[in-house]
Amino acid sequence: MSDTPGKQNTAAFYGQAVASFAVAMAATAIGIYQLSADAWVRGFLAIAVLYLVTSSFTLAKVIRDRQDGAAAPTYTPFEKH
Repeated sequence: MSDTPGKQNTAAFYGQAVASFAVAMAATAIGIYQLSADAWVRGFLAIAVLYLVTSSFTLAKVIRDRQDGAAAPTYTPFEKH
């Protein structure tokens, strides 16, 4: 790892991202709950939303890890510092 600190987001940006995620999940949950359909249809949609959310988090982590790996210098044990 390098000694230089990585880019950090501001607290306001972090708060906005968390709030936006919470509002989106709440609106989706309310929409599915209020949907005039059978319970199994609402259940299927709820599971699909949860799967989409977890897949999105996994994809974002994989992309971040790939970018971090590409930016990090390779280390050799025989390298002088």
